[in-house]
Amino acid sequence: MVRLTRVQQQARTRAAVLAAAREEFAEHGFLPAKVDRIAERAELTRGAVYSNFPSKRALYLAVLIDLVEKAAVGEPRASVSPTSRVDALGVFARVWLERLPLVDDSAPGGRLQLRSLEGVFEDERGPAVLAQLARLEALLLAVALERGAPVRRVRVAELVLTMLSGAGHRAETSPGFGDPFDVAHACRHLAGIELEDVWAPPHLPYVAPAQACSDAWTALEGLVDQISGDPVDLADGLVVVLGAGRLGAAEEAVRSAKSGETVTIVVVTGDPEETGRLVRLRVMDAVGCLRRVYAREVWQHVRLVLDDDARVASAIGLTSSGDDTESAVSVRGGVIVARAHGRGAGYAAGARRPEATQ
Repeated sequence: MVRLTRVQQQARTRAAVLAAAREEFAEHGFLPAKVDRIAERAELTRGAVYSNFPSKRALYLAVLIDLVEKAAVGEPRASVSPTSRVDALGVFARVWLERLPLVDDSAPGGRLQLRSLEGVFEDERGPAVLAQLARLEALLLAVALERGAPVRRVRVAELVLTMLSGAGHRAETSPGFGDPFDVAHACRHLAGIELEDVWAPPHLPYVAPAQACSDAWTALEGLVDQISGDPVDLADGLVVVLGAGRLGAAEEAVRSAKSGETVTIVVVTGDPEETGRLVRLRVMDAVGCLRRVYAREVWQHVRLVLDDDARVASAIGLTSSGDDTESAVSVRGGVIVARAHGRGAGYAAGARRPEATQ
């Protein structure tokens, strides 16, 4: 008889819980689902379920992440981005709309396919984080739409994502209503809309300058860029650590960085089990759609790291990191040359104003 190691047994138990939970959520939905029934389906105790997942919400998010990961296996990645911004948005919309359930799908199963979070986050924290995630998703799409052009496309990206989100909500509440191809066609035409999109946050003139320094820096190993899937080297560039409640500040770093400078957005949270999983789910889902349309070179100067263990935050000197974290360092040749903390940190470290480098 083959004896399993403790790690192997834990992995087997976790897989059994996830499989049982997926069945339970697909049959009943999130709110009516019962942890006791999940344990019974998995032929485990209730305690075994909670030893792997601290709450039903954490388990539901883990199921959705597992669905996204499995869907990504074997999916083609774009090697060449569409030459037309209009065509690209149309393709992106069609890829996103593939998740819409069919008319004959059960309501709970359709919500699972949609990665629906209806009723999952009803406290104040969830909507606030979701709003910040929406801003990060819009930025990632906008970077692809801009392709180095001096015209900001964030507002167009926000419109596209709003339309797609609305289509998802309509499919959840009224399955079969409307034609997804019409939605994709409408998204395609949004590429040509002119919104006078100017980036001018009113608080930036009041941001304190970065502090000049010359601190030794040992780049961490084992970090992965969620956009490209490649290992991340933090020996040079702008490194911005943002809590889940401050993700909208990522654009400040991207816009203020020097031409050609790599910007690494590092996401941390004070609650890895739930908020951390929510961030991972939304990032993986959005990036998965984007990578099927745009070549990775589109984001060659933007990287995204999910710092579940706050390793990067600790390495740059943060003693604690939570959802409100906002800190940044500028690294040159393995040396930290500027630091900034608080609101506007990414902008301050990216701009490195003269008074900060004298």
